[in-house]
Amino acid sequence: MPDRMILLAEDLEDDILLIRRAFAAAKISTPLFVVRDGEEATAYVSGTGKYSNRAEYPLPHLILLDLKMPRMDGFEFLRWIRQHPQLKAIPVIVLTSSEDIYDVNRAYELGANSFLVKPLEFINYPSLVNTLGKFWLKESVSPNLGRPPKPKQTESSSGAV
Repeated sequence: MPDRMILLAEDLEDDILLIRRAFAAAKISTPLFVVRDGEEATAYVSGTGKYSNRAEYPLPHLILLDLKMPRMDGFEFLRWIRQHPQLKAIPVIVLTSSEDIYDVNRAYELGANSFLVKPLEFINYPSLVNTLGKFWLKESVSPNLGRPPKPKQTESSSGAV
């Protein structure tokens, strides 16, 4: 399995297709795994049910999150993921059609790392995805979520006298 993957939480088939095409047009080859609602996103990220095999379903490097989904919306998912210390460091980018300032503010209050509005025309999708990929997949440095960080050695613990 690749060391980086993106989890897309999106319920609309047309939007999933547009995002996949935009990734291809932007020449971003990072694997994109799709879940259709917040409950499925929660199961994936927590590694429960059919997602319990971490070799097959690794923790995502980045989550693209729609706000308006069935069963558990994006706001509820954001609240859930930010309550789990071992998952808090995963960047969550809201990618939605809403431009409502209430949605923007609420998403950031709940811990979103960024809020992006889906373009109205496909021609603008590759540029958005390219910018997203450039920053979040190439420039940004993420912590290793697989194991706790090594404790820093001090002079007394390193054996120095």
